[in-house]
Amino acid sequence: MNGAGNDFIVCDNRARTFPLDPKTIARLCDRHRGVGADGLLAVEPSETGADFRMRYYNSDGGEAEMCGNGARCFARFAARLLAEIPEMISFETQAGLIRASFSGGLVTVNMSDPHDLRPPKAIGAGFPCTVHFLNTGVPHAVVFVKDVEAVNVGILGATLRQHPAFAPKGANANFAQVLAPGQLVLRTYERGVEAETLACGTGVCATALLHHIATGDPSPVSVRVRGGDTLQVGFERTANGGFQNVTLSGPADFVFEGTMAI
Repeated sequence: MNGAGNDFIVCDNRARTFPLDPKTIARLCDRHRGVGADGLLAVEPSETGADFRMRYYNSDGGEAEMCGNGARCFARFAARLLAEIPEMISFETQAGLIRASFSGGLVTVNMSDPHDLRPPKAIGAGFPCTVHFLNTGVPHAVVFVKDVEAVNVGILGATLRQHPAFAPKGANANFAQVLAPGQLVLRTYERGVEAETLACGTGVCATALLHHIATGDPSPVSVRVRGGDTLQVGFERTANGGFQNVTLSGPADFVFEGTMAI
């Protein structure tokens, strides 16, 4: 499946028989010797009373807390496993409980509440730009630039992703350009993939929320990703200046189904 170009292998692991070891996942996600994907999603039984549990693994085989585009794909896939397609499903993740609703080919997920907002600052150590930071299920560093197409995401993204300011786990690196009030374009270098991807849902959310903090532009904020799709981020501010009811809306498409010997 793919969500705005962010592509995933999705499997039904409710019987817990799929070998979710890093070596197998990395081989399956290899674009030359495997199926090819930015990551792998596994549907498992819930342990907390939700409809399902989502396990997400980056293409290097490492498990991650959350993936916004993956959550939309997971929701649409998991809904097909039920006797009737519901209006909404819930699933647990390492980042908290997620709810998803459906409207045609679009899926809207209620994200977990963001945390660890840091004031923008120059972080030094070889990185020349002012960096914003917010955790929207996974940690995201965001840099606002005048021309996102002029950014060497491969080099600057890797530098920012591994920067000591975000040790020990690192952070996803995002480069955003403001096109108009409430309209952004975004490029993201993802940890675990260790390359630029066509989209990153949690990065879209982090960038939209940080843009709101900087400009006051209201919800929803539109963000165009590298794959060409535009995602919508909705949100509410809390009394203490945080965020709640953060939603991410966009496509979640089936590409193909098949079997592979592992």
